Amino acid sequence: MPVINRASELQPEVAEWRRHIHQHPELLFDVHATAAFVADKLKEFGCDEVKTGIGRTGVVGIIKGSRGEGPVVGFRADMDALPIHEMSGKAWASKTPGKMHACGHDGHTAMLLGAAKHLAETRNFKGSIAVIFQPAEEGGGGAREMVADGMMEEFAISEVYGMHNHPGMAVGTFATRKGSVMAAADQFDIEIHGRSGHAAQPHKSVDPVLASAQVVVALQSIAARETDPLKSVVVTVTKIHGGDAYNVIPDGVKLSGTVRTLLPELRDMAETRINEIATGVAMAMGARATVSYHRGYPVTFNHAAETEFALDVMRKVAGPQAVSDEFPPAMGAEDFSYMLEARPGSFVFIGNGETANLHNSAYDFNDEAIPYGISYWVTLAETALAA
Repeated sequence: MPVINRASELQPEVAEWRRHIHQHPELLFDVHATAAFVADKLKEFGCDEVKTGIGRTGVVGIIKGSRGEGPVVGFRADMDALPIHEMSGKAWASKTPGKMHACGHDGHTAMLLGAAKHLAETRNFKGSIAVIFQPAEEGGGGAREMVADGMMEEFAISEVYGMHNHPGMAVGTFATRKGSVMAAADQFDIEIHGRSGHAAQPHKSVDPVLASAQVVVALQSIAARETDPLKSVVVTVTKIHGGDAYNVIPDGVKLSGTVRTLLPELRDMAETRINEIATGVAMAMGARATVSYHRGYPVTFNHAAETEFALDVMRKVAGPQAVSDEFPPAMGAEDFSYMLEARPGSFVFIGNGETANLHNSAYDFNDEAIPYGISYWVTLAETALAA
C-alpha cells in the first residue's frame, strides 16, 4: 500500500503547522504555547478526550475507533526545541534568538497531529489511539515524567510507538532494529583533591592537575581494554576545570563527562570502574578523588514482536526496498526509552533526506517526509486495531 492519499492532501496544512511550531521554539518543560497549540488542534479534530498537564506540560488525545471496544495503543511525538541559534536561513526560521528546532521535534509533532486529524475523521479501527505529545526530550526526561504521572495506567495504554527523523536517509525510507537501538546516557563528575603550592616548588604540593591528566588517560582503558570489542561503551571526559593562576598549583580539579552504553551490564561495569580508576589513580599520585555518577536516559530497547509489526507496517507504506531492519545502534540517547520500559513497543526512524545533521544550527525538518510519517501512523493504527 503506498502513501495514503489523504496524507498527501494534508501535507500543505501540516507543513504550515510545522513551520508555525518551528518559528516559536520552546525548551524542556517550558512548552506552554506549543502544548496549547497541540491541544487546540486535537479539540478541533474532535478527539474524544484531550488532557493537558501530564508530566507537567505534556498533552494526550484519545481517539476512539468506530468498530467497538478494544485495546489502547499509544503514539508519541516530542515537542521541545534546543538552545541553539538558528542559521538555516529559512523563511520560517526561529523568531526567538538562541532557540531552535534543531532535532525535528516540530516535524514529529506536526506529523502526529496530521495522523490524529485523519484518524479522528475516519475512525476505521476498534479500540482507541492515544496520541502523546511529550515535553523535555532534550535532557529533561519528559517521557519519564509522563510515565510517573500515571499516563499508561490512566489511559490503559497497552503498547507504545515512537518515531524520529534521520538526516542522511532518503525521504520515503524507514529503518529500525530489534533490541538496543539507542544508548543509555549517564554523566559523571570527578573531583581530584590535592594540596596547593607554588608552581616553582611542585615537590611541596600535591598536584591535582597532573593527577587529573592521569585519570583522563586511565579512563580510556574501560573501552579499550575492559570491554568486548564487539560490544559498545563510550567514556568521554568533556570538561576539566582547575586553577586560576600561572604560578599556583591549585587545591583541586574537577572532571566531568558522559558514558554511553547499549547493555545494562556494561552500564554497571562502567559506573564501577570509573569510581575505582579515579580513586585508585588519584591515590597513586598522592591525591584523593571523589566520584559522583548520575544515571540518565536508559537504553532505548525495541521489543521484538512490536518491532516486527512496525517493520511490516513500514513495508506497507514505503515498500520492502525502502525499509531496513538493520539500523545500526546509535550511541545517542532518547527518553522514549522510559515509555518502552513501561510498555512494549518500538522506536523507528524516518528519512529526512540530505539535510544538515541533527543539533546543527543549519538543520531543518524536511516537509517532504510528512506524508510518509502520517501514513505510517495511520496504517499502524488501522493494522494494530483491525476489526
